[in-house]
Amino acid sequence: MGISEPVRNSMPAKFLKLSPNLFNYWFCWLKGPKFSVLQITGEERENEKAEEWGGEIGQERQNTGAKDVEKGEIGNRPKMIEASPHTDFHASMLRSLNPTNPLRIVINGSSSVPAATPTSAPLHHHPPPPQPSPSSQPRFIPTTTPTPQAQLQSLNSRGYTDKFFLFLFALQVVIAIGLVGFLVYKAIEGFGGEFKRREKDILKHYLPQVEAASLLSIILAVLWQKAVRVWPKFMVHFILWSSFATSLSAGILLICFQKPTTDVCGVALIAFAIGNGLYSCWVTQRTKFCTKILMKSLEPVSKFPDLNHPTYYMLGAGFLWMSLWIVAVIGALNFYFPPLILIALVLSLAWTAEVMRNVANLTVSRVIALYYLRGMQSSTQFCFQRALTRNLGSACLGSLFVPAIEALRIVARGLNLLEGEDEFLFSCAHCCLRIVESIFRYGNGWAYVQIAAYGKNFVKASQDTWKQFEKQEMEAIVDSDITSAVCFLSGVCSGSICVIMVAAWTHSVHQSFTATISLLAAFVGYLMTRIAMALPHACVSCYYVCYAENPENRLFDKTIPDRLSLIKSGRDAVAPTPRVPRRFTR
Repeated sequence: MGISEPVRNSMPAKFLKLSPNLFNYWFCWLKGPKFSVLQITGEERENEKAEEWGGEIGQERQNTGAKDVEKGEIGNRPKMIEASPHTDFHASMLRSLNPTNPLRIVINGSSSVPAATPTSAPLHHHPPPPQPSPSSQPRFIPTTTPTPQAQLQSLNSRGYTDKFFLFLFALQVVIAIGLVGFLVYKAIEGFGGEFKRREKDILKHYLPQVEAASLLSIILAVLWQKAVRVWPKFMVHFILWSSFATSLSAGILLICFQKPTTDVCGVALIAFAIGNGLYSCWVTQRTKFCTKILMKSLEPVSKFPDLNHPTYYMLGAGFLWMSLWIVAVIGALNFYFPPLILIALVLSLAWTAEVMRNVANLTVSRVIALYYLRGMQSSTQFCFQRALTRNLGSACLGSLFVPAIEALRIVARGLNLLEGEDEFLFSCAHCCLRIVESIFRYGNGWAYVQIAAYGKNFVKASQDTWKQFEKQEMEAIVDSDITSAVCFLSGVCSGSICVIMVAAWTHSVHQSFTATISLLAAFVGYLMTRIAMALPHACVSCYYVCYAENPENRLFDKTIPDRLSLIKSGRDAVAPTPRVPRRFTR
C-alpha cells in the first residue's frame, strides 16, 4: 500500500514511519462487509473559514484529478484503497487536526452520509463534525473518574466582616482624634498665655510621671511576653502569685500616704489582691494542664521569625496615642465639664487599646491557624494587613462586647456561690448564670480564630466554634482554661508596678495628685501589657479551636485526648465552683 508523492511530501516524517502500522490497525479493527476509505488530502487552505462535511462517491475516479468534496476545487490526487470491488465506499475529506496529525479519519458504518451541497460564499462558523455511527464506535475506552473529595472552606474570603461596627469604630476614632487634638491645643494655649498656679503644677508634677508610666508599661509588656515565650512553665505560676504580691504592695503603699483618696484606692487594691490570692489557690490544680497546653501551642512560633512584629507595631501605636491622650487629659482640666470629658476619653482609650490587642490577636491567629489547618507558612505581613482591613469590624465588635460578657460571667459565677444560703437568691443567681451562658455562645473570645481563618462574622464564628467544642465534648476543658486569666493578671501586675513607681514619685513632689496619677498609671500599664500578651493568648486559642476542627491532625499530641479521658473516667475532674459548706449555713 503506497502513498502518492505529493501527499508524502506534505506529511511529517514521523507520520510516514508510522503510517503502515496505522492502516493495518484500522483494517484489523473494522468489522462487517463495508470498509471506510482513507483519503489523504492535499495542501491546506490557510484562509478557509468554513468546512462542509459529507459527500458520497459512487464510483472510482481513475487517471484523472479528484475534485475537492468541499468546494469543488482541484487538489492533489488522493490514493484510494479498496477493500473489495463489490463494496460501496463512503469518502470524506481528511483534514489536519493539528500540526502533528495531518489526517482526519472518519469511520462510516452501514448508514450513508448525506452529500453536502456546495455553497458559493464561505460560511462564518464551523459546523460540528458528524458523529460516528454506533457500529463504528470503539468497543471500550478506559476512563478514570476522579474521586470526589470533601470541599474545604475557603481561607481567602474577600468580604468585610461586621461592617456596621467597623463604621462605628471609624466614627469613634475620628471624633477621638478631633477631641484629643482640640484638648491638646487647649492645654498648649493655657500654658502659653497667662500661667496659673494650678496649670503650672499640672505641667510640672503630672505630665512627667504619667509619661514615665507609659514608657515603663511598654518595657514591662515586652518583658512579660518574652518571658512567657521562653519560660512558659515557670511564668504561669509566677504571674499568678506576683500579681497578688504587687497589687497587695501597691494597696499598702497607697494607704500609708494617709490621704482620703489614696486610702480608697489602697483598700480597693488590697481587696483585689485578696481575691487574686484566693483565685490562685483555687486554680492550682489547673496550672499543670495549662502549662502543657501553653508550651505545646507556642511551638509553631519559632517557625515564624516575624510573628511578633504586629504586636510591636501595636505597642508603638499605643504608646504614641497614649502620649497624646495624656496631654489631652491636661487640656480637659481647662475646659468645660472635666469629669464627663475624662470619662469619654477613658472609654475611648479602652476601646481603642482593646481593638489594637485584637488586631494583633487576629494576625497571630491567622498565621497559626493556617499552619494547623493547611500546613501553610503564610506571610505575617499579609495577615496583619488583612486584620487591619477585612476583619477589623469583627475586632471592633469583639472588643466592645467580649470584656463585658466575660465580666458578667464572672459575676454570675460568683453569685452562684450563694447556693445553700438562700433559695431565692440562689434561684436568681442560677437564672442569671444561664442567661450569661446563653449569651456567651453568641459572643466569646474563641471566635477570633475562625474570624481570622475563614473571614466569618463575629456571631457566626462564636456559634460555630462553640458547636465544635460541643461536638468534641471539650466544653469542660475550654471552660476551665486559665490562659486568659494569666494574661489578665500579667496586665494587673504591670499596672501595680507602675502604681508603685508613680505613687512614690508623685507623693514626694505633689501629694494632691497621688491618687489621680496612680489610677492613670495603672490603667496605662494594664492596657499596654494586654496588647503584648495577645500572642500567647492567640496561640492557645488556635490550639483548642483547630484541634476541635480536626482532632486527627498529626500536629496535635495526646494532651487533650488524655485530659478528656481522665475527665470522663472521673479520675481528673475539672475543679467545680466552690460552694459554701452547709454546716456553715445553719
